Amino acid sequence: MSVHHENQLREQISVLGKSLFDRGLTMGSSGNISVRLEDGGWLMTPTNACLGRLDPARISHLDEQGRQLGGDAPTKETFLHMAMYSERPRSQAIVHLHSTHSVAVSCLPDIDPHDCIPPLTAYYVMRVGRLPLVPYHLPGDSALGDAVQGLAGKHSAVLLANHGPVVAGKSLEAAVYATEELEETAKLFLLLHGRNPRALTDEQVAELEARFPRD
Repeated sequence: MSVHHENQLREQISVLGKSLFDRGLTMGSSGNISVRLEDGGWLMTPTNACLGRLDPARISHLDEQGRQLGGDAPTKETFLHMAMYSERPRSQAIVHLHSTHSVAVSCLPDIDPHDCIPPLTAYYVMRVGRLPLVPYHLPGDSALGDAVQGLAGKHSAVLLANHGPVVAGKSLEAAVYATEELEETAKLFLLLHGRNPRALTDEQVAELEARFPRD
């Protein structure tokens, strides 16, 4: 990969991170973003970094084994990203946020752990699909990576209980769009919760999945 292309990705991470922060989809130093590089390594946002104030030059550069090559120390949740990438070779980027409505859904006691949010809209099916719940783990617990890895092969997004979503995409832009779609659908789900909303049928979902594969 050329230095120019890598610098473009660093700028894109910073621009999209600021967009997510400015619109309240993440706050403080929560949330992290990664992009897969052509050489098998990754760019990842640094630990304790605010997505609204990223310095492109300080974004972490990791090799294919996850060893730091440059930039600041990577996010403490690097293992979440590595777990998703290991099962999704076509995914090129991952976004993990503590977005309010998605986290709220992850705290509900009566959601389906195999599919946390019903298929309320076509775009939710197209960009997110089935969303399984990963049981609660202490932040930084390596067992959380194992739990995510066990689901990542069949799902491009997972919801960590009492924590937030982890979303993979075929590009950084696609991962961000999917994360935004998930947050908006979580908001819809909470607005409609207990009102028996009409979801898409199994046949409608199957048609969307066949026509619009995610990655």
